[in-house]
Amino acid sequence: MGTKLPRKLEQKMQVVGEQIKLARLRRNLSVAQVAERATCSPLTVSRIEKGVPTVAIGIYLRVLYALQLDDDILWLAKEDKLGKALQDLSLKTRKRASKKR
Repeated sequence: MGTKLPRKLEQKMQVVGEQIKLARLRRNLSVAQVAERATCSPLTVSRIEKGVPTVAIGIYLRVLYALQLDDDILWLAKEDKLGKALQDLSLKTRKRASKKR
C-alpha cells in the first residue's frame, strides 16, 4: 500500500501529532526528554508530532506513556456507531407462534 494516505487520513494524523505536541508543551518537556522517556530518538518524536504515517503504533504508545496519556489509546474505536447499527439491522426478529384458541 505504501506510505501515502488519503488526504482525510493525513489531516487526522496531523491533528493527532499536534495534540501530542501540545500535551508535551503543556508538561514543559522537550522533544529530547520525551524521546528519552519513550526510548526512541528525538527525530521519531518530531515525526509523530508532524503526523508522519510511517511511525509504528508501538512508538506512539511509548510516547503517550511518556506523557502519561497511554489510557487514551483505549478510546480508539470505542464508540462504534456504524458497527452497532449494522449489527442491529442484521438481528433477526423472532416471530411468535400464533396463539392457540
